[in-house]
Amino acid sequence: MIPHHIRGEILNRVRKAEIEHDVSVLLAVESGSRAWGFASPNSDFDARFIYVHRRDWYLTIDLEEKRDVIEYEIVDDIDLNGWDIRKALRLFAKSNPAFVEWIQSPLIYIERGDFASQCRAMLRDVYNCERGTHHYRSMAKTNYRGYLRAALVPLKKYFYVLRPLLSVRWIEAYQAAPPIEFQKLLHLIEGEKDLIVAIEKLLERKKNAPEMGLAPQVPSIHHFIEHELDRLENLPVNKAPTTSRLNSLNALFTESLSTDVGL
Repeated sequence: MIPHHIRGEILNRVRKAEIEHDVSVLLAVESGSRAWGFASPNSDFDARFIYVHRRDWYLTIDLEEKRDVIEYEIVDDIDLNGWDIRKALRLFAKSNPAFVEWIQSPLIYIERGDFASQCRAMLRDVYNCERGTHHYRSMAKTNYRGYLRAALVPLKKYFYVLRPLLSVRWIEAYQAAPPIEFQKLLHLIEGEKDLIVAIEKLLERKKNAPEMGLAPQVPSIHHFIEHELDRLENLPVNKAPTTSRLNSLNALFTESLSTDVGL
């Protein structure tokens, strides 16, 4: 959960961003480790939002040169930035993992109109399982090679490998975008009792320790990761259908502009 005073400060900063940039925020959520469910007590708050300008802002010949992000420096552990709706939907069409996770975040600060609900409703049709598999496989491999091959490892990095590995398993099992919460993925390894016990113990330590530091490898978790990475090296990935959902995304874009929520 987000502490009440932090939630209030994030909402305050989002409202200031709306005034400063003359935009309306359609969706603001928490992303990253807090939304995934394995934040440490001192983890940053990664607040992300999707916003819309007034309609005329988009009706210009220099639209492609206009800035389509709003970014702020991290202050008091709050990392706040957002994407323009047009950028967001263009990336959604490409199954951008960040946007796909934002619209599924369980920690919502603002949700106006039905932009977010329509995106969630379209997710199964828009999501490209092939791209999702490649993304999560690459994320797992990069974090494993970067952090988990020494005798002493940063234990928290196990979760930055386990979550993408289990996300690939979800895509394999359901041919759909994986959920954002780590706990919702654990049933995919429910037959491996020792592994689950080790993960749950490590998860409890991470949630209650500001910094876990270096420690010897956890054998059961390490064995699973190495076995799964080997398996994924030769995983046959089903080619995604080439059907475009741009018509639906364009309709949502037009509808969101005509609404001009909050402006």
